[in-house]
Amino acid sequence: MSTQKTPEEIPALPVPPHISDATLRDSAHMAGVEFGSRDAAAIARLLVRTGVDLVEVGMVAGPGSKDADLVLATHEAVGPERSMTLVVVRDRQQVSKALDEAERLGVRHIMYSIPTSEQHAKLKLGSPSAKFLQTLARSAITQAKERGFHVTFSGEDGARTPRERLVPYVTAGFEAGADRFRLAETVAYLSPWQMEKVIADLTAIDRSEIEIHSHNMLGMAVANSLAAVRAGAQWISATVGGIGERGGNAPLAELLTSLRVVHGDTRFDLSHLTELSRIALTGARLGEAFQSGPTTPQAFAYELPGQLNHPEAYETLPAELVGNTRELRVRSRLTPALVTWALDGSGVFVDVDAFTSWLVERQGRDGAPLLDRDAIRKAAVDFQAA
Repeated sequence: MSTQKTPEEIPALPVPPHISDATLRDSAHMAGVEFGSRDAAAIARLLVRTGVDLVEVGMVAGPGSKDADLVLATHEAVGPERSMTLVVVRDRQQVSKALDEAERLGVRHIMYSIPTSEQHAKLKLGSPSAKFLQTLARSAITQAKERGFHVTFSGEDGARTPRERLVPYVTAGFEAGADRFRLAETVAYLSPWQMEKVIADLTAIDRSEIEIHSHNMLGMAVANSLAAVRAGAQWISATVGGIGERGGNAPLAELLTSLRVVHGDTRFDLSHLTELSRIALTGARLGEAFQSGPTTPQAFAYELPGQLNHPEAYETLPAELVGNTRELRVRSRLTPALVTWALDGSGVFVDVDAFTSWLVERQGRDGAPLLDRDAIRKAAVDFQAA
């Protein structure tokens, strides 16, 4: 008996979505994961051959970006017109320095990371004020448009941002000249039917172009992405293998196969997906058995001090609830704040700045092996004895 759907049985999407892939940005900043330039170029080429519209690569917050090599390798592989780089927004001066760095790297498309929920805005911007948030976003967008960038602005933790706060912010961003808005489900929070309602409020904004970026802690990232498109979103952000922070992202293979099976979307060449997964998983040194979701070793692992010190701002549910644990995992992006967190309660006392410099130098010599809390504590004992 045939299971092939007839045309009448295939649910139509309002608009076939564009796909952006954040493997070389979100996955690359997953705790303990670092891609080399060769893997970045290979991943970018295969993504474009698959039919992905935009390859998101790297993050810049100012001069001397640690992701410069990834950005340049991706530009060489697929061109700057097919790639986008995230720019962190904290204040006007910092934005200006970050845009200088983006220009130096030849970036054409930028995405501003701007926290919209009161909790994230207070943590990262120093103020939960909605008025301050809008003023900062307008200023950042205006600066970038004056320099000729294509600008996507995000609502970091947007899924938890109330409508009365989110809609005026998105409206203000488009009025300032932004090209696209990304709703970031930073903390997995919505069901598909709730997602449709949130996106419908945003697509109703005049001249809006909306993208959805979901995390997969609740296992609904693909479903929420498809629901967003049903409500009028024009873009979906995914990652190869679902690799990403906090339980992963919408996995590209599952997303593209769902578009084909559920909606009859044949625009994408799926033949590259297995090779993409192999390169991404081995390049990230995760092996070939990575799974997304709340029970993976990576689900509650962090490499940013703020995530370790304020985990409630990033977690849908506590690690302990699913029998998991919270941990630090880092290779070369080691900072004194991370070392301080790792040594807290250990009974080991060192000059944190000197020890961090020593450990970073040793990591470089040894090929940046993965460090967790126990490894950092053991290294501190070695440093004391040296």
